[in-house]
Amino acid sequence: MNLLSVSELSRMGREAPLFSGVSFGLDEGDKAALIGKNGTGKSTLLRCVAGELPGDSGQVVLNKAAGVSYLPQNPAFDPADRVFDHIFKSRSPKLDVIREYQSVCDSMAHASPGADSGGTAAMDRLTKRLEELTREMDDKGLWDHENRVRAVLGTLGIDDLSLPMGTLSGGMVKKVALAQVLVEDTRLILLDEPTNHLDVKTIAWLEDFLAATDRSVLMVTHDRYFLDTVCTRIYELDNRRLTAYEGNFSRYLEKKELEREIAANAEERIESVLRTEREWLLRGPQARGTKARARVDNIHRMINREKLAKDREFAFEITGRRLGGKILEAVNVTKSWPAPAGEKADGARTAPVGTGPAVKTVIDGFSYSFKKGERIGVFGNNGSGKTTFLNLLTGRLEPDSGTVTRGDNTHFAYYEQNPTFPNVDMTVLAYVREAAEVISLPGGKTLSAAQLLERFGFEGKVQHSPVGTLSGGERKRLYLVRLLISEPNFLVLDEPTNDFDIYTMGVLEQFLEGFAGCLLVVSHDRFFMDRVADTLFVLPGDGSVGGFTGSCSELLAIQKEDEKERSGGSAPATGGAGRKGGVGASVRAEGGSAGQAEERKPERNRPKKRTYAEEKEYAGIEAEIGALEARKAELEALLSGGESDHLRLAEWGREFDATADLIEEKIARWEYLASFG
Repeated sequence: MNLLSVSELSRMGREAPLFSGVSFGLDEGDKAALIGKNGTGKSTLLRCVAGELPGDSGQVVLNKAAGVSYLPQNPAFDPADRVFDHIFKSRSPKLDVIREYQSVCDSMAHASPGADSGGTAAMDRLTKRLEELTREMDDKGLWDHENRVRAVLGTLGIDDLSLPMGTLSGGMVKKVALAQVLVEDTRLILLDEPTNHLDVKTIAWLEDFLAATDRSVLMVTHDRYFLDTVCTRIYELDNRRLTAYEGNFSRYLEKKELEREIAANAEERIESVLRTEREWLLRGPQARGTKARARVDNIHRMINREKLAKDREFAFEITGRRLGGKILEAVNVTKSWPAPAGEKADGARTAPVGTGPAVKTVIDGFSYSFKKGERIGVFGNNGSGKTTFLNLLTGRLEPDSGTVTRGDNTHFAYYEQNPTFPNVDMTVLAYVREAAEVISLPGGKTLSAAQLLERFGFEGKVQHSPVGTLSGGERKRLYLVRLLISEPNFLVLDEPTNDFDIYTMGVLEQFLEGFAGCLLVVSHDRFFMDRVADTLFVLPGDGSVGGFTGSCSELLAIQKEDEKERSGGSAPATGGAGRKGGVGASVRAEGGSAGQAEERKPERNRPKKRTYAEEKEYAGIEAEIGALEARKAELEALLSGGESDHLRLAEWGREFDATADLIEEKIARWEYLASFG
């Protein structure tokens, strides 16, 4: 059954058409994605399909009997509405019955039947109505649907349906809006960046949900694992045109590469023919005959043809600053917040009842000393304290107790999850020039601000356009450019992939692979995390911070396997989202003498050889142990050398104990790395 037909749809952008003559359709059960660079009009096209925006020409025909559910990037809501009101706002026969059934159950649960006849009569009316609704639920077979609704809400962590929407965090609002779309009784789902602001486990569950549903899906997303798992068709919006590719994202990449090869070969053949034809034209032939005139016309058509579009190669390059011996050290850092409405972290330590407002300990006694070149991802559910953790380490927040000490040569660049632009009327070029007129590159080269912007895809008139006219992804790319020209040596990235297109993410990944400084990154994009981080800090939500050597995908696989074992061998219906325990939930970052986080190594699904980062660590660890043992011997000689200064002896004693502990840790680490041969 056809659910959607789009025919010759066009829409103007700020200076030129975003898309023109777009035609496509969706049938029952289709799972498709819109992809393309930022600013090409993906979200605008989705809004046109949803009926939020009119097209300038063409038409969109939706199957009215099937119904459509639409999740925008930034869901609108009434702050006074309860969560229950928002989720069940849409009208459908099934949801109407379930909504009233839930409402009557809530009324009976909170009713206070007094001794007066009025209270008894009200309870009798509720009881009678509940019986009627129960029969209707039976007759229409709605219990399965009601259970699915409850399963969706529970998996997304939506437990209290009475909370006002205005009290929820941004991440929780997105979950409520997503729940509304998923529980609606419609056959077509439209999703604009559904993974933004969701945690990794919830995204994994959403993948399973959408892959299994028989409803049709059209989405805009940059999450490459998500595209591979869910989609059976890719629509690419490029140069105002829409091109369809059958298969998932991996298949799209294969076909795209084949297209490039064919187009490049064709271009080469045309240029070869043109070289000969230009020589013929330069000889000045008499174009009197029909054949000669036709040949001349054909030459001009080849010269004026649409050339093969080549992607502009732009790269993130910075000179960077040299890191000192001391980079960043946290000692027994603790931070607590008032417990947020509607969210609770599994096992979070809170204030005892009756001692005042509920307080959630987000970070509890964290200690760690960062080393040069470390690339650490931060993994945890929404509300587990990831952004608070970053703010504590970078000095944007003061801990309740403990200390964070930054090295003299450590220069942070902090990519905020929601960057602000104080003056959106400022032009793109002026925004970058405000930070630097000339940018230094490796090898002594320089770029002007305008040249740098061209490398990042901001060309021509766009440079002189106000920042406020850019799309969300374009603004964030501009923000990243300005951030990087400050030449940091410690990058802290909080959800850098939100609103970026796949192309920009690929360029960012390439830059981070060659970045010589320290990297600390929070991201819900598993592909991105797998590529840029080789170890993880795991925040289970109870205030602890655990260590994990391996990728985000390895951690998820182990957690899923652990959950299967605990549930008796069968995977839970939630697909792994929002569960307690798992790897990382049982480990804590203990201070120790060296301040290093305890690591939980993946014993299953572990590669049989060392990773690149581990190979580098293994190559130098014996030398580190040798240097530590030499220092230990020096300290031992100093302590037994007859020194009479008690302060100096105490200092040497502390260093001796710390060195001895560190040697033990290094030897244990060497044994672990050596076990992989």
